[in-house]
Amino acid sequence: RLQPDCFNDIVALVALFRPGPLESGMVDDYVDRKHGRIAGPIDYLHPSLTDILKPTHGVILYQEQVMQIAQVLSGYSLGEADNLRRAMGKKIKSEMDAQRDRFVTGAIERGLTSQKANEIFDLLAKFADYGFNKSHAAAYALIAYQTAWFKAHYPAEFLRSEEHTSELQSRGL
Repeated sequence: RLQPDCFNDIVALVALFRPGPLESGMVDDYVDRKHGRIAGPIDYLHPSLTDILKPTHGVILYQEQVMQIAQVLSGYSLGEADNLRRAMGKKIKSEMDAQRDRFVTGAIERGLTSQKANEIFDLLAKFADYGFNKSHAAAYALIAYQTAWFKAHYPAEFLRSEEHTSELQSRGL
């Protein structure tokens, strides 16, 4: 349904094709936004986040985006943003509460309302359930692309390599 037309689309597919994004409806949002099948413009949550979220059509898809959002909206240093990412991954309530306070305070200092800052933090926290590192997605996407190319251009050899792999696996090698 996505009809990838560039390598970054394949990277996004790797990050999207996992239980969290599939269950959340995020995949449909991403596909519809890419193909312009939404009513009105894409919501980037805040004007200062447009550059961060435009490559993923307004969908928070990668852990790096969470870190960039914290830096831009709340003045986190790179180290603080990484701590936020870790806290979200661990889902420890006391750490998340402290991070919320830090995020909201920083966002208010930069002109956001408390309501908007909490709304964005909630989105980031929800993202923690399915977030994926972009460099990992890119590495898997490269393998997927190379495999698909090999299968498309050398199908007999590709199928033979699958047979050979199955044979080796059945022998425990």
